Amino acid sequence: MSSAAGRGSGWRKLAGKYLPLAVIWLPLLVNSAHVVGFTVWTTWLSFTSSDLLPEYDWAGLRSYRGVLRTENTEVAYINLMIYGVGFVGLATLLGFVLAALIDQRIRAESLLRTIFLYPLAVSFVVTGTVWSWLLNPGLGIQKFVRSFGWADFRFDWITDRDMAIYTIVIAAAWHGAGFAMALFLAGLRSIDPEIAKAAQIDGAGPIRYYLRIVMPGIAPIVVAVLVILLQFAIKTFDLVRALTGGGPGIATMLPAVVVYDFMFQRGQLGRGSAGRVAALLCLGALARPPRARQWLKSGLTPR
Repeated sequence: MSSAAGRGSGWRKLAGKYLPLAVIWLPLLVNSAHVVGFTVWTTWLSFTSSDLLPEYDWAGLRSYRGVLRTENTEVAYINLMIYGVGFVGLATLLGFVLAALIDQRIRAESLLRTIFLYPLAVSFVVTGTVWSWLLNPGLGIQKFVRSFGWADFRFDWITDRDMAIYTIVIAAAWHGAGFAMALFLAGLRSIDPEIAKAAQIDGAGPIRYYLRIVMPGIAPIVVAVLVILLQFAIKTFDLVRALTGGGPGIATMLPAVVVYDFMFQRGQLGRGSAGRVAALLCLGALARPPRARQWLKSGLTPR
């Protein structure tokens, strides 16, 4: 009887020791093998002449040259620069302003946090669909304003080839501002209240307080927000498909949409893989921004 109890106790000790490790490491290893494996496979396909089905011959840089010489790719990367700067800048600014307002210990703080975070719980497909209705000249904001008698009011950016990319910026910033707000609010709450009191006693105004004291204190969070939002920008696909479909024409093409076009609409796996590897290189370059934290501290710390 005692030996059986001892064996049971031994099994429980082994389970308590190794089960947590298995729960943590097994999914991590499987996920790593999945990510690394498909990354290597995609990279190899980018150097082959794969079309509708994978081929494993060596074609050198032919797929990369084919991708880089297309007008769609040129437009996509120009749009990515516009969209990346606009989306990241607007979402970061809105997120910081919202966080600064909520940090004032206002009433209904929990309700406002929930409202501002709500867009983050909505998929990009839903976001794009709703904003396509709002920006449609015959259904949304333009029609609503004209119903009040302002017949000359125009807000038809979604049908304008020069302005359509900014509709993507607006929708994405609405979606991502809550995420930036949550991180900034956590950073603001981590600042010692005594520092704020000392700044007020010294006569520092709100602008100087946030620029000279708050921003250096939350510099790592600023860097994290910028990098994560830039990653969102590079990977944006479903928002564009739902909002504009890449149009009018190819006016709102982004790299992820170009990759999808090559792979699933033209059946050119080699070129699609080359486009994906190029985007991965951009993402890797942004994952470790050079001296970003030091730049923020040197530029914002009072001298």
